[in-house]
Amino acid sequence: MFNNIYKDKKILITGHTGFKGSWLSVWLLSLGAKVVGLSKDIPTNPSMFEELNLESKIKHYNEDIRNLDAITKIIDDEKPDFLFHLAAQAIVSTSYSNPIETISSNVMGTANIMHALKEINNKCTAIIITSDKAYDNVEQIWGYKETDQMGGKDIYSGSKGAAELIIKSYFNSFYTKKDCNVKIAIARAGNVIGGGDWAKDRIVVDCMQNWSEGKKVEIRSPKATRPWQHVLEPLSGYLNLGQALFSDDSFNGEGYNFGPRAEQNRTVEDLLIDLSKYWNYSNPNDAYEVTDNIPFHEAGLLKLNCDKALGYLNWQAALDYKDTIKFTSEWYYDFYKTDKNIYDKTVEQINEYESKARIRELEWTK
Repeated sequence: MFNNIYKDKKILITGHTGFKGSWLSVWLLSLGAKVVGLSKDIPTNPSMFEELNLESKIKHYNEDIRNLDAITKIIDDEKPDFLFHLAAQAIVSTSYSNPIETISSNVMGTANIMHALKEINNKCTAIIITSDKAYDNVEQIWGYKETDQMGGKDIYSGSKGAAELIIKSYFNSFYTKKDCNVKIAIARAGNVIGGGDWAKDRIVVDCMQNWSEGKKVEIRSPKATRPWQHVLEPLSGYLNLGQALFSDDSFNGEGYNFGPRAEQNRTVEDLLIDLSKYWNYSNPNDAYEVTDNIPFHEAGLLKLNCDKALGYLNWQAALDYKDTIKFTSEWYYDFYKTDKNIYDKTVEQINEYESKARIRELEWTK
């Protein structure tokens, strides 16, 4: 996998206690990497990080990315070969209730990472993850390209758009110098689902928690369309980009979108009907009901154009829609309803994902 580029390398992940960060930690461990994590807290209860007992398997720093001095010291002490920056305030509803928290985490936190990295004396390849919400969403039916305008009509989107400007300005000011030890690339993805997510105000999370207790779930926007993708899809993109950037300076400073195939655009209602089948619901009316309680603005459509990742990285999604549903439902079902070791289940799904990618002869499997 990934030309064995991560084997025996030290990888620093910010936000490693979150949903994506936990999956990335497990995958990198399976690739033979030495994983170091940096995060300010355990963001949810339950928590994938805790359920997998990851603290016993990696080096764990409990620190806030808004503390520049602490972040600088950790990066300087650890001297990572790779850094994946995922730490962020990622919940749209929280950005409405606490906008300053969102802005400080997503904008100043990213600025601190960029500032700390430019000071280090060792070679490092850094992938900075933002979001598809960084694009100025005008509800266009075609996907957003890397050259499209950044922006945002809500605080969360605005914070991600602002983070993109900070990354660009730091890169052009400090990272283009010949003596710079760090190479940077930006990754954007969105609408990620999969086992182990327990963040609030997420439709799949609400479903799994309610269905595990035999309860209906309320949904706000049944016809909202999203390009659903399993968490391993963008993570394969991040790792693919890290491999490419490590080997080739032409990727330095570039941004890439990672998303599912167009056929995976489905409405929220379609998604729930398909997920509920794995929980033995024969009648969707027993699984959910529609409510008109819409407390904040939600985009009707947002998808990415991933042609650049395909053209330059030869990256594309490995799973189809049915696989995405299967992976997600089975992980949660095993967690709530069986005695299966959930770390083993996570590794099993990573192995299955790699196998499907091999069958498709994707570049990163070589």
